[in-house]
Amino acid sequence: MSNALETSKKMAAIACRALDSKKGEDIRVIDISEISVLADYFIIANGNSSSQVQALVDNVEEELAKAGYHVKQREGYGLANWVLLDFGDIIIHVFDKENRLFYDLERIWKDGKTISLEDLEK
Repeated sequence: MSNALETSKKMAAIACRALDSKKGEDIRVIDISEISVLADYFIIANGNSSSQVQALVDNVEEELAKAGYHVKQREGYGLANWVLLDFGDIIIHVFDKENRLFYDLERIWKDGKTISLEDLEK
């Protein structure tokens, strides 16, 4: 595995732990490295309220910053129904339940490979 892919895998693991520690729901990691130039991993999760969505986003940014990774772009934080965090090699989507069902990114990116947190931490 290349160093760049190792780095993005490490970033994805940190992001997943950060989402999990704030009770993010249905955390999914999709490896899109072989089907897209956008990023190596998409991480998708949801919260139960706009304040939880913001707490999830804040924790991901904080934990990745501690590890030396900084967000390149953040969209949707104010409304907090779909927040996108672009860290370059990984893109994190944090939804409220309704918008996650509506946009169904897992279906759109079904050609990617779903990865478990255990696999990320290997």
